[in-house]
Amino acid sequence: MSEENSIRRITLTHGAGGALTSNLIKSIFLKGFSIRRALDGVSLDDLDDSGSIKLMDREVVVSIDSHTVDPIFFPGGDIGSLSIAGTVNDVAMLGAKPIAIVDAIVVEEGFPIETLERIVDSMNKVAKEVPIAIISGDFKVMPKGKVDKVIITTAGIGIVDENKVVLDKGAKKGDKIIVTNNIGEHGIAILSAREGLKFEGDISSDVAPIWDVVESAMNVGGVHAMKDPTRGGLIGALGEIAEKSKVSIWIDEEEIPIRDTVINACEMLGIDPLELICEGCAVIVVESEKAEDILKSIKKTKHGKNARIVGEVKDRDRGKVFLRTSIGSVRPLEIPIGEPLPRIC
Repeated sequence: MSEENSIRRITLTHGAGGALTSNLIKSIFLKGFSIRRALDGVSLDDLDDSGSIKLMDREVVVSIDSHTVDPIFFPGGDIGSLSIAGTVNDVAMLGAKPIAIVDAIVVEEGFPIETLERIVDSMNKVAKEVPIAIISGDFKVMPKGKVDKVIITTAGIGIVDENKVVLDKGAKKGDKIIVTNNIGEHGIAILSAREGLKFEGDISSDVAPIWDVVESAMNVGGVHAMKDPTRGGLIGALGEIAEKSKVSIWIDEEEIPIRDTVINACEMLGIDPLELICEGCAVIVVESEKAEDILKSIKKTKHGKNARIVGEVKDRDRGKVFLRTSIGSVRPLEIPIGEPLPRIC
């Protein structure tokens, strides 16, 4: 074997958010970084949506994400709205109130100023909706051809009372699973815009900040785990919760909120809708006795009207996710190796 062929290299799948990404993080980053916890907060080892540090009687939750979506404008949103909503949601998944964002924007030489203004306007609209302050940032320009149009990195900061952080590993036997919005919308919207495909029915990304949904659930109480089904989709989010909590999760196909338009598009393309990224949705694992009250509260919010209870948590077959199909069978759901569509967030 030649020296060139023996060199291990990063592929697009490594950055797609599935099992290959998880393995890379564990083998390279967890192994490579020695100090991974600060002030007794949530550490890198937890592999949650955010980390945290404890200050007095509060916990400061911090998250960061880079956005390289292609195309940068798509039905229902753009890279600007995605950058703010995505980071707000990552902070919210730990139960923290989002309070501030810092951003770094890198554009290609020759990038239209009008396009940049449009992106910034989208960022501002989402920030005002939360509301969350954009308190600092950085701007760079790369030579023509050295970056594809624009990359936006956003870091979010949130606050939660000490020891009230919600982690992926908190699911317990008997808990109910709530999915707060229709799934698969963002993935199909990006694909339709990228490839110029036309599907029957309206296709639009669900990109949105969902702190209102999370806050409504937290106010009722009994929230044990939360995750937004971004890269890896619904299967990825459920799989991570099941693995970290050392439980199994059982969901009912007929209860999953998904529009016929998305189902039909996925059948046409040979894509599993349960693997498609969502950008305005959360998986919330809640105490069984409070599940109906939490669902009612979520449904009153702007972004939770389509929420449904889709399944429950069991303590056998730990680390696994199972789908009870509409025809009465049961099949295991495996965390995908990677996102079926690259550069989608």
